[in-house]
Amino acid sequence: MDTVLMETDLPLPMFIRGKVRDTYDLGSHLLMVATDRISAFDVVLPNGVPLKGHVLNRLSSFWFRRTAEMIPNHMTEAIDDVHSLDSYLPAESRFAYPPYLRGRSMVTKKVKRIPVECVVRGYISGSAWAEYKEHGTVSGNPIPGRLRESQELEKPIFTPTTKAETGHDMPITTEEIIKLIGLRTALEMEEKSLAVYNYAREYARSKGIIIADTKFEFGIDNGRLTLIDEILTPDSSRFWNADQYRAGQSQESFDKQPVRDWLTASGWNKEPPAPTLPPDVIEATSKRYVQAYEKITGRQLALLE
Repeated sequence: MDTVLMETDLPLPMFIRGKVRDTYDLGSHLLMVATDRISAFDVVLPNGVPLKGHVLNRLSSFWFRRTAEMIPNHMTEAIDDVHSLDSYLPAESRFAYPPYLRGRSMVTKKVKRIPVECVVRGYISGSAWAEYKEHGTVSGNPIPGRLRESQELEKPIFTPTTKAETGHDMPITTEEIIKLIGLRTALEMEEKSLAVYNYAREYARSKGIIIADTKFEFGIDNGRLTLIDEILTPDSSRFWNADQYRAGQSQESFDKQPVRDWLTASGWNKEPPAPTLPPDVIEATSKRYVQAYEKITGRQLALLE
């Protein structure tokens, strides 16, 4: 297995250390480094997952490039050559760039983030299925028909949530979003979320993967709506194997499903600290992430480190 990167320590101002990414301030830009940390039930686990950071960063880069004509995004450059960072730093601030930055980091624009998670669902699964079973609704909205678990919806639906700094994201209404960012931006955000999802869903299906649902984040860059953070990765999306898909049951996912299953079976109360994962669960999870990348891109995950 590849070396696991749990934390970075670069001689740059820390912009934010998230659950998965360490983001540094380059002045006019940001340097986002995808570590191998993994979280479940809103808790960062003590073990990392080898290659996870590479998959998240490089799959986001892949999708940013493919959707750039549909909507601008914040990616300026995916770091394949660490010396390209020289162009973002004054001479006195340059340092010996660690090799791990290759393949797992990108330079992005600084934009004003909109505190909304733009969730798009094409199939009913996970928390949406749990709500539908109990109330016949998704995000509080009635869903007609008699749906089965994992069934494809008649058309994708937009079910935004708050972007919580801690704890769980909560559903947010269209009216609340309009109050937050205005009618025009709110409508554009929904339109672009659905458009990018529909494009990606068709593309992924041609590669043997169903994107059941996903979430996007947006910001404002010089007055323009802009895609930010990560897009269409196993952390932000639910990927299923199209060959094994069967409506009426839960599906195997190309994500951290082995981690969630093991943690649930362990009896953990979902409060910090989380238990240490066994090696077989870590290996199985790493393989799922890599499979997702390779199936979607058609490329082998060759390490750049």
